[in-house]
Amino acid sequence: VYPLIPITAGFIGVSSSGRRLRGFTLSLSYVTGIAITYSILGLVASLTGKLFGLISSHPVTYLVVGCVFILFGLSMLDLFVLPLTNFIKLPTLKKQNHLSSLILGLSSGLVVGPCVTPVLGAILAYLATKKNIVYGISMLLCFSYGLGLIFILVGIFSSLLINLPKLGKWMQAIKRVSAVILVAIGLYFIYTALRRI
Repeated sequence: VYPLIPITAGFIGVSSSGRRLRGFTLSLSYVTGIAITYSILGLVASLTGKLFGLISSHPVTYLVVGCVFILFGLSMLDLFVLPLTNFIKLPTLKKQNHLSSLILGLSSGLVVGPCVTPVLGAILAYLATKKNIVYGISMLLCFSYGLGLIFILVGIFSSLLINLPKLGKWMQAIKRVSAVILVAIGLYFIYTALRRI
């Protein structure tokens, strides 16, 4: 979720005008938006129960997930470019208040989704076995606020943006290592799918 930190700090930093309490409340609204998005996913997983579990454990799902991981990994190795920036865009909000911060959080929950997919997928699969709506929503709320803690801290201390490390060769090295890990995970998913067939 590191790439969203400058977006969050920029939006909340401008909106809060350097006031820490306003920065806190705006970032809390932002994280609440993320929490609502993930709680809805928890609700769906709890309501669908066995259906979600059957879909998430089916070999075809493993094949599709494995192929997607490999696709993203190869893209990160710069073998080709995925035009995802045309599809994934945060809304442009002219008014910078608590409601616009909440709306930005709602859409950011979807943007952050790919970053937290392994953890989120495991939680949703676990919730599908429980079939408890209140438990599902509360678990995803806790997950969301834990994930959003860094955004709340950035909102309070929006001057933190100045101290973030600059782009450089170290980012390319991390990108390459992450790409290899993604491809390896994709191959593992495909291997698991072939064993289950």
